[in-house]
Amino acid sequence: MNLTLNQIEKITNGAERVKENDNLIRFYRFTEEQEELYKRRNADFYKKTFSTAGIRLAFKTDSEKLYLSGSIFSGSSRSYYSVDVFVNKKMIGCIDNFNESEMKGNYSAKACPEDDFSKEFMLGKGEKEVEVYFPWSVGIGLKNIAIDDNSFIEPVKRSKKLLAFGDSITQGYDALRPSRRYVSLLSEKLGAEEINKAIGGEVFFPGLAESEEAYIPDYIIVAYGTNDWSRLGKDEFDKNCKAFYEALSKKYLSSKIFAITPIWRKDLHEESKVGAFSYIEEYIKEVTSKLENVTFISGYDFVPEDEAFYGDLRLHPNDMGFSKHYENLYSRIKKYL
Repeated sequence: MNLTLNQIEKITNGAERVKENDNLIRFYRFTEEQEELYKRRNADFYKKTFSTAGIRLAFKTDSEKLYLSGSIFSGSSRSYYSVDVFVNKKMIGCIDNFNESEMKGNYSAKACPEDDFSKEFMLGKGEKEVEVYFPWSVGIGLKNIAIDDNSFIEPVKRSKKLLAFGDSITQGYDALRPSRRYVSLLSEKLGAEEINKAIGGEVFFPGLAESEEAYIPDYIIVAYGTNDWSRLGKDEFDKNCKAFYEALSKKYLSSKIFAITPIWRKDLHEESKVGAFSYIEEYIKEVTSKLENVTFISGYDFVPEDEAFYGDLRLHPNDMGFSKHYENLYSRIKKYL
């Protein structure tokens, strides 16, 4: 039984909208207004809005099989991707374009094919909960999603919402599996639907904070700063950082907002136009201390200062690094929940 667009919309989580274009069902994590902001801002950033970071399907069914087919669209500077399939919270398989055993050392620039995909998964007998995690690195368009004829399908929704702003690390670089990103792990722990607005390479962008959403999130995490340090001047960083947090604080008075500072990076002892790397954390702490509904969280030591925890050996965590990132982040914020 092929699922209709309406059925797919109902089981989709983390997407602002779901549309059918050219016989493909596409999933969008940014609003049309936000996409237009990025279209005017930066062509590379605009391309990254089409990655499916944070988007997942979740449903109950008694079908014994699940069939997925589709196409891949560029959504980051990485070409490897994975679609993770879970049954009752246990991963049973995936669709990917790499051999995980070969993704060692610095695999960040590894070239992988971006061909169309199709695969059937055996779900087992009886009623179960199925989750399909879409890639953070690319966007996908579904040609078909099918379950057994005469089987039922019922959407599964989490009771809360987690809105995530950030750069490449929050988008997912360099997790091999989308289900292993720190935001994915955190949203699962919080029982919250992840809505991911992260863009690889991004800095504090007040226009994004000011743009409208159709919901009030329960939790918001903000994790910029590392690109601000490496690319911007001090005055520009100060201005953008302050404006971003003030806009969020004013707009989301009832949300729990967490300001997370950058994790360790291998070149942090170099000088930039901002100055010392530590200045980023110091200034974020200063700005957020004046906002009653924003909680400051130092993220510097979330991931060990060891290149073995990084997919590019210097900046972006691998799956092991993301596990540490999630564990340390949750341990810091749980008392505020």
